[in-house]
Amino acid sequence: MTEIIFDENEDWEKRILCSDETCIGTIGPDGRCKECGRVYEGDLPAESNAKEVETVTTSEQAQSSIDEEPVDDWDKRILCSDGSCIGVIGPDGKCKECGKPL
Repeated sequence: MTEIIFDENEDWEKRILCSDETCIGTIGPDGRCKECGRVYEGDLPAESNAKEVETVTTSEQAQSSIDEEPVDDWDKRILCSDGSCIGVIGPDGKCKECGKPL
């Protein structure tokens, strides 16, 4: 059995979970989820690194908005035809995860 060793410096009680309930990430000092990149949809606690959130430059914000995929409309998505795949069909008619055609 492998022992799991946690970082002693990480404060588990102060972490902020991603607004997306399907995501496993936590919010970083820039106000975005470290896993999916989504902007936190609430007020960040005062003791979070608010100064670091403000340091994101407009060019970084513009670049991040270009890099982000638009939020999928959950009701309109088409799941991959492969039952063992977690992907959805993209605009090209292929699964974004495995590439299998619809």
